[in-house]
Amino acid sequence: GRPREGSRGSVRDAQPHAMLLAAYASLAALLAAALGLELFSRRTPGPATNPAFARFQHRFLRAYLPALAADWLQGPYLYKLYHHYRFVEGQIAILYVCGFASAVLLGPPAALLVDRLGRRASCVLFSLSCAACCLTKLSRDYLVLAAGRVLGGLATALLFSAFEAWYVHEHVERHDFPAEWLAGTFARAAFWNNVLAVGAGVVATALAEWLGLGPVAPFMAAIPLLALAAVLVLKDWEENRGPPRALAKTCGDGLRCLLADGRVLLLGTVQALFESVVYIFIFLWTPVLDPHGPPLGIVFSSFMAASMLGSVLQRVAVSARYRLQPVHLLALAVLLAFLSLFMLTFSTGPGQESPAESFLAFLLLELACGLYFPSMGFLRRKVIPEKERAGVLHWFRVPLNLLACLGLLLLHGSDHRSGTRSIFALCAALMLLALLAVGRLFTVG
Repeated sequence: GRPREGSRGSVRDAQPHAMLLAAYASLAALLAAALGLELFSRRTPGPATNPAFARFQHRFLRAYLPALAADWLQGPYLYKLYHHYRFVEGQIAILYVCGFASAVLLGPPAALLVDRLGRRASCVLFSLSCAACCLTKLSRDYLVLAAGRVLGGLATALLFSAFEAWYVHEHVERHDFPAEWLAGTFARAAFWNNVLAVGAGVVATALAEWLGLGPVAPFMAAIPLLALAAVLVLKDWEENRGPPRALAKTCGDGLRCLLADGRVLLLGTVQALFESVVYIFIFLWTPVLDPHGPPLGIVFSSFMAASMLGSVLQRVAVSARYRLQPVHLLALAVLLAFLSLFMLTFSTGPGQESPAESFLAFLLLELACGLYFPSMGFLRRKVIPEKERAGVLHWFRVPLNLLACLGLLLLHGSDHRSGTRSIFALCAALMLLALLAVGRLFTVG
């Protein structure tokens, strides 16, 4: 009996080493592919840059990028931190649900707050609320952690509305730069956002594992970056505000637009189905892979490198050289996501766990995300009138977050292993519905 026990032990000991090697090798390969393709896509020289515009763009990015870096640092070890505090999977699922629910409830008020309070002040408020969210991670009290998730929902809503709104107003209204130059700034921000996401996973691993500071360390490291962002915003930016809007009118106009145009309704269906699955993935990847011993931050960086590769592929595909349509790339993204989830239903079942196959499926899902988000963003701008866009996007997010919350609540009430497999099967079914909705988009134009 002893030799056989020793043999099984050696297999278990070898598994973390295999996952460790897979995580580092995947990160290196994906990063090399993404950066190589990025250099290839930039071989054609761009137009000469206006010096005043370059200074303005730099002033925006040097405050915005630390805020993005602080946000990414909180991703790799969130689930691990709650598990470290001895909460079981069902309790952790409820904490995630608190975050998703707060995103639904606080999203529209946050957008109105940005216009009334001022965009610069709202960027500072983001730093304060996000720092407070990070500080709650020092507590082991469940209610304090739940309050932190609500603060995190507010911070996310501010991050993705206040900074961009400030920049667009300054670019167009105060400095009178051509509107076509907006795309260049956001493309540059998107590139550095991807780089920061990859780097955040490495830094989080260094703090939590290499230095042995534990899973709370990345959250503490985010606080100085948030302080830096707030200081630079206060120092370098001038205040601007948007026109006053009534919440009821914004939501009402958005709902009418959604119901009146079949293309808008189909886009909303695809977004709700696809992004709710992504939210569930954000919760599930750690409990699926962590028992097999990979460094979570490096795994996170590999995911971000796969997403970065997808976004570069999307940009090359729609360029003047290849001229592929964003709706075709959206269909490809949904198809890849379906294949990924189909793989996961077989690699996560009881007695059939295959961490290497699950890791590969997660990478494929992140590659799909890299194709999906810029394609969906382009189609939303084309299809949804700008006047109703804020209200329409709010209605898009309601079913998105509800589906994510329902998925996690189903997981909360089930056995861990069989529950995980069932959730991935459900996600695959949702992605199949999204694929049918994209197919319908081709027929309506």
